[in-house]
Amino acid sequence: GPTPRSHAIGLPKKVRALALKHALSAKAKDGGILVLEKASVQEGKTKALRENFIKLGLTNALIIDGAELDANFALAARNIRGIDVLPVQGINVYDILRRPILVLTKTALEALEVRLK
Repeated sequence: GPTPRSHAIGLPKKVRALALKHALSAKAKDGGILVLEKASVQEGKTKALRENFIKLGLTNALIIDGAELDANFALAARNIRGIDVLPVQGINVYDILRRPILVLTKTALEALEVRLK
């Protein structure tokens, strides 16, 4: 009978790292990278966070935080359309290219520099 099998093709680690470097450099070339001190909010209120994003001009963005996401920030941001929040180890080429603006925190930037060396 039929045997289930996966026809997925895995990419080598070096190719994935190169794709990530190219996606980040393309985003930097377009001026689509913004660096913040930290991604946190006092209370997990979506309305307050949305108003802050509008002040910054962020309506469609990917936000990368350090290894640990701020719980209140993640709760407030998950219900905003066009905003994605990921920890630094979850960064991927698809999400970087999908959003016009990439917002990095300082801890995420340091972790990315270590990862891509």
